[in-house]
Amino acid sequence: MNFQGGRRRGEDGIAMVIDFLLSNARLVLGVGGAAMLGIATLAVKRLIERAGRAADDEKVEQKMAESWEELSLVSASPTLIKKGIEGVVMKHVAKAARQQKADLCQQPQTCPPEVVPKVESKSKRLQLCVLTLQERLQQYYHTRAALAPEQIRRAQSLALDICTEIQGFLHSRLPDMPLGEMNLGGSLLDDLQVVSADHACLLVPLQLEASLWRLVPGEETLLTHPLHWMVRRVNLEYFPRGRSYWDRYLVGGYLSAEAVVNMFSKAVMETINWPSISSTLDCLVRPVLGGPDLKLEIRPLDEFGAETGDEPLFVSMLPLLREGDVVLSAQTELTSPWVNAWHLSLYPWENQRLSQLDTADGGRRRQTLKILKAVCRLNPALRPLEAAPLSNLILHLSDGESDWSESSLHARFQQCITELIGYLENGALHSYFKPAVNLLSGLSEDQVDQMGFMLYCSITEPEILLI
Repeated sequence: MNFQGGRRRGEDGIAMVIDFLLSNARLVLGVGGAAMLGIATLAVKRLIERAGRAADDEKVEQKMAESWEELSLVSASPTLIKKGIEGVVMKHVAKAARQQKADLCQQPQTCPPEVVPKVESKSKRLQLCVLTLQERLQQYYHTRAALAPEQIRRAQSLALDICTEIQGFLHSRLPDMPLGEMNLGGSLLDDLQVVSADHACLLVPLQLEASLWRLVPGEETLLTHPLHWMVRRVNLEYFPRGRSYWDRYLVGGYLSAEAVVNMFSKAVMETINWPSISSTLDCLVRPVLGGPDLKLEIRPLDEFGAETGDEPLFVSMLPLLREGDVVLSAQTELTSPWVNAWHLSLYPWENQRLSQLDTADGGRRRQTLKILKAVCRLNPALRPLEAAPLSNLILHLSDGESDWSESSLHARFQQCITELIGYLENGALHSYFKPAVNLLSGLSEDQVDQMGFMLYCSITEPEILLI
């Protein structure tokens, strides 16, 4: 923890205690205790600053009492505090603070009178330079979260060029495959991508005969998972196997998402002449092999044909099925080990709901979401938090909070942090559209504890998330 420079007499003692406690917090207290210690440290920092700024006619004892009241409120915190942690922290911090209080009371007033106006003048100038949390969030949004329009256009153009090449290849190589029009989707298209335009999603819609296939909700399957749907082949007595193109990818009477992904991997990733496409598009295009998804890497080239060193763009092919407002995607990394399972995508519903709410009241929910996404992406401790939990966090909060105006951005940001801490403590953040789905189930206990530590520290100083 960085304190203000120029330690006064007595600060060395408390600083040594704090440094020791912080460096050994995880080992001695555990991560939950370390979160408590982080808050206590911030409170002690304020104690030092407040007591050090006491006016000549103000009792230092009164300032110290106010600071300790604040510390006691912070340390009275939630369920992450384990039994006995408060006593350990307060024992060491109180001892050091008593020494600090005595030293401050004994400290002579050595500053000459003529220096005081200069110090006050400098302090006022510094205060003018300090940004409010609202201003910091706006600055963070424009400099870190939001993408430049030309960056978005360039990434979209590259992805569309790849889309055209792949669709042309499939039409010539597999002309009888019933596919819909391939297009872009996801955060790049919906202006929800943050930090950098480094990934795009290429949607590949499969066309099924309505009389031969039925989409089965996850709750009605043996998997009983609301996001794991299945696609059943029906009317086999009237239309035997072979009547539909997709019958060749049946496994046990169901259309296998894994078989479809494997087919596209061989037909596209391993077959297309990527060096030829690279020369046509003036960029290096190559498949990313070995993973469960269908992904391409695109790297810009300079006029001499060498890599520019710019950040690559990754384009993912996503086979999907549409029926009404239901979108099922072949994402085996989400449905493994079930070879027949398709993933119900809630992203279209979430994005549509956020847009509708913002349009209705002129709100800034999507802006808040982009700030949260950027914070989590740039902070190593929060990086495991993906877009889905953050979107649902805002949707749940919108049910009870109506003011999402631009002037309330700082209040909503702090409220999101507080709500997120509560969800982490409970170990569950339920999907807005599918309450049976816990969006935090994929996080490990250690990841949750590290997030809790970081978020608890940001309660008193939210600016640490915007560094």
